[in-house]
Amino acid sequence: MKRRIIALGLAVIMGITIMGCGEEANTVSELTEKTEEVADSGSTDEMNAGADIVEADGTGTDLTKTDDVNVVETDLSDENDAEDNITEEESGEGEAADTGEDAPVLSEAVEFVQDMKIGWNLGNTFDANSEQNKQNELEFESYWCGVVTTKEMVDAIKAAGFQTIRIPVSWHNHVTRETDGSYTISEVWLNRVQEVVDYAIDNDMHVIMNIHHDNSTDYFYPSQEYMEQSLSYITSIWTQVAGRFADYDEHLIMEGMNEPRLVGTTNEWWLDLNKQQCVEAVQCINELNQAFVDTVRASGGHNKERYLLVTGYAASLDGVTNKYFAIPQDIEGNEQKIMVEVHAYIPYHFALEAESESGSTDQWSSANLSDTSEIDRMMDKLYRKYVQNGIAVVIDEFGARDKGGNIEVRTDFAAYYVEAARKRGITCCWWDNNSFTGNGENFGIFRRSDCEFVYPELVEGMMKACE
Repeated sequence: MKRRIIALGLAVIMGITIMGCGEEANTVSELTEKTEEVADSGSTDEMNAGADIVEADGTGTDLTKTDDVNVVETDLSDENDAEDNITEEESGEGEAADTGEDAPVLSEAVEFVQDMKIGWNLGNTFDANSEQNKQNELEFESYWCGVVTTKEMVDAIKAAGFQTIRIPVSWHNHVTRETDGSYTISEVWLNRVQEVVDYAIDNDMHVIMNIHHDNSTDYFYPSQEYMEQSLSYITSIWTQVAGRFADYDEHLIMEGMNEPRLVGTTNEWWLDLNKQQCVEAVQCINELNQAFVDTVRASGGHNKERYLLVTGYAASLDGVTNKYFAIPQDIEGNEQKIMVEVHAYIPYHFALEAESESGSTDQWSSANLSDTSEIDRMMDKLYRKYVQNGIAVVIDEFGARDKGGNIEVRTDFAAYYVEAARKRGITCCWWDNNSFTGNGENFGIFRRSDCEFVYPELVEGMMKACE
């Protein structure tokens, strides 16, 4: 099944993870007045429910959830991140929240993210993969989404106002393992990826590219048992990719890994820090993130100062806010060139849960605190931990699946989510899998075969939220 579902939790009273339209206030350091209301309000059932992240196959087939879906990362022990257990007043973090509309951008990194504006994912395209080899490896590009990417498509994305395009790439169907344990990427595949990257670069867009569906015991896997192989894979891929793109300027952003996690275990989507294997996984992710940074920095050209994205366990909020997660060390002279990324689709029952499942709803309103509180809590936590300290944050996957044509509600949701992020100096990228019909996760907003937006009002709502 070509999907991944991530449960994102905020540790007991915090709720879960992700999505914007509210009162006007667009500066980086201004937090909404709602924050205090939310902090004082009781938690709702939805705030304590699981929040999943999905990348669907886009084929319109029935992607019925399996047993690994409804899980929430929580750590109820005394070892939980102390930040979760202190108030803004105690931490001193509340002061920056009230700096006003004229407050300056907190760092060049946060300003850079603001310039990224809003992004769109070329999902289920170069990230498509299979256990079966194809005679022509370029067929993978259209294997899930059904369409080959054209410059016309990317031009249309830019014309709609998107300033960033994320190009997820799975490499493992396109590598040869050498006798020394390293991996060599197919020249044909790398050339094609570069061709599409150039479509966006030529449009003066920012581009995020990564290692996507390669998390397995055959390639990289966050456990000590597989660390030697994992380090070889990460360094092999990024040596070649960074080398190929060394002359590209800062418009190109490299993202080390996508949703690293213990695939196939009971904790694949549940980061339980009371379990040693989970603590070990976080520590291994730290090591792999460091290897990614070191490899890119050593690749010459603009890679020495390029902005890089790193993530935590399963790209969850808890993955980057738990006490074991560490941002990699950068080379001397670089200031806050390493950015943090998370994925989140919340509230779960509205944004992600299938209509056929218990608890699913097609309703959401920016006027209801019970609907917006999860979003605000997540944004506040990312702001306080990272943005307030000058470290940039990108939510490079978010969205709400279509449920019976509830476009007006989804538009309200998307606008609120984006504005909530922008107020806190965070940039978002909509997950688009080119899926519109059937019982799957229909996150598509741009029909690639027709080169047109199916829901222009949703796009317009997000763009207005960026103003």
